Amino acid sequence: MSSGNWVSVSALYVTPTDRNSPDAWTAEAATRGRRGTNRIIHAGTVAAPQFVARSFGLPDDAEVIARRRLVLLDDEPIEVATSYYPIEIAADTALADLGKIRGGAIRLLADLGHTAHRVVEEVTSRTPSPVEGDALLLASDEPVLVIERVSFNADGAPFQAEVMAAPAKIRRLRYEMDV
Repeated sequence: MSSGNWVSVSALYVTPTDRNSPDAWTAEAATRGRRGTNRIIHAGTVAAPQFVARSFGLPDDAEVIARRRLVLLDDEPIEVATSYYPIEIAADTALADLGKIRGGAIRLLADLGHTAHRVVEEVTSRTPSPVEGDALLLASDEPVLVIERVSFNADGAPFQAEVMAAPAKIRRLRYEMDV
């Protein structure tokens, strides 16, 4: 995201694509003549981090399915993104596997009956975790911007929580609203 003019829209990342289309990041980067890719670095059952347990209404020791990706722009790491899903939604699906998902995770979730009707995002900054710092090639004191996102279905039930961390020096957030 070295271009100061690149403004990403969150809605692209919570809306299902066509089954034969690339995932939202690949498509967005391509519209700018760039190459956006993801490398899956973990998939499977984990203890829910506090944010995830709180978002899903789970006890602190609950397990969830996590899918961690290293997001690359023209082969350069720009973000570590981890998506979390309740076990009852994601177990025994491609969300729990290391492989790529045709059309992306949001398409698969839609096929499973889970589409976002409300999304809540919270943005903070902090020093990177060791995993984030190593993956993003950052110094331990170099800040990251963190977006925590929760997607809710039409019934108001949360079905996906995400934590995205990107170097603050390359990330720019812009929010617009019609009033």
